[in-house]
Amino acid sequence: MTEIKTPDTVVAHPQQKTKPARFSPEVRRGLLGLGVGNSMEWYDWMVFGLLSAFIGPSFFPSTDPLSPTLNALAVFAVGFAFRPLGGVLLGTLADRIGRRRIMLFSIMLMAGTTLIIAVCPTYEQIGPWAGIILLACRALQGISTGIEAPLNTSHAVELAPEGREGYIAGMMGFYVYVGILLASLVSYFSSLILGGQIMADWGWRVPFIVGALFSVVVLYLRRALPETLSPEEKAESSSAVWADVRKRWLSVVAIMLVAGTAQAYNYAWSVGLPNAARSSFNEDPTAVFAITTIMGVIMMVGSWIVGKAADGRQLSRWFIATRLLAVPSVFLMLLYVQPGLAGFAFVLLGGSVVLVLNTTLYNVVSTSLMPKNSRGTGVALGYGIGVALFGGTASYLLVWLQSLNLGWLFAVYIAALCLLSVVIYLAAKRKNGVHIGS
Repeated sequence: MTEIKTPDTVVAHPQQKTKPARFSPEVRRGLLGLGVGNSMEWYDWMVFGLLSAFIGPSFFPSTDPLSPTLNALAVFAVGFAFRPLGGVLLGTLADRIGRRRIMLFSIMLMAGTTLIIAVCPTYEQIGPWAGIILLACRALQGISTGIEAPLNTSHAVELAPEGREGYIAGMMGFYVYVGILLASLVSYFSSLILGGQIMADWGWRVPFIVGALFSVVVLYLRRALPETLSPEEKAESSSAVWADVRKRWLSVVAIMLVAGTAQAYNYAWSVGLPNAARSSFNEDPTAVFAITTIMGVIMMVGSWIVGKAADGRQLSRWFIATRLLAVPSVFLMLLYVQPGLAGFAFVLLGGSVVLVLNTTLYNVVSTSLMPKNSRGTGVALGYGIGVALFGGTASYLLVWLQSLNLGWLFAVYIAALCLLSVVIYLAAKRKNGVHIGS
């Protein structure tokens, strides 16, 4: 039977072999807190990427119109570089003291730094210190997302009954894209109401203020988040956790490639292409925000559909098929090489159909490669390194290569990552097995 829970009790489930088990009210409340928190994390994270073309001139002024955007995207990438640190520090704590406390801490860290960015003075007001403060906030946000994204899914999978991994993948993907869609919507309406000039002056701050207010709701929902790690399952020491992680090093490398490749594809479409449209091709920013919002709807609805379709089925086969399908689809970006909103919309929305197949499943697939006693550390470490190396640099690399008329090279790069991720995943699965689903 499912146990009655308080915030410090552990959730237990009966084994279900015949049909998918239903979620208890306590589990549903826990999943809601995790899901809405995921939305907030991604909202705060994506707002910076979407508004880089406005943020850059405020903190890194230059006579070259492209340089401020590239500088802002470089700061965006720095946040990714700190994700492995968040995974190492907070992932180890999650395996030692439990999931709940770390989930609360990550949200508070993201909320505080988002508020600071919202009110931070510009270069014109305090000089280079503006850029330093911005960089520090992004570093702390990188630490926050370094544990929030991978541990959130691990916590949800552990909370739900066995056999519902596909549903959890779809549900968490749905909440991710709720956050991304909200980021696009708030950015779009801010630009529509305030206009381009006011957005460049101070209007870019509005979406960050909305994000800070959003965090209050998340903290309320997460206050009673159930714990899923029993006292017997908690690691006795950090050395015990790391001994198991080292033993499963191939699984960590697989997680790095499974997650990093998905995020490279994701950020190329959700951040790189929109910024290239505004900075390189001078597309109307309000129209660009409108198209990215449509993409957010496709991703949000699509993730729910993919999760329902994959629920109760072998996720490894779904992962391999969808990852191989991404290889030809990334070459769609080669069709957007000159100004034109029609071409931009075709590439962005067409690629999003395959993108949603990849981004829905990769977190649960990554989680399945590590056992529960070292899952927080192993998944967060692989996720953090992979997203830092491949995801965080993708938007900058795409904009830069397109400015050199070498966009084709980026498509080849993503396609190669897709193939490599499948090969290493199969090797890790064969050597170490999977610990969730099959």
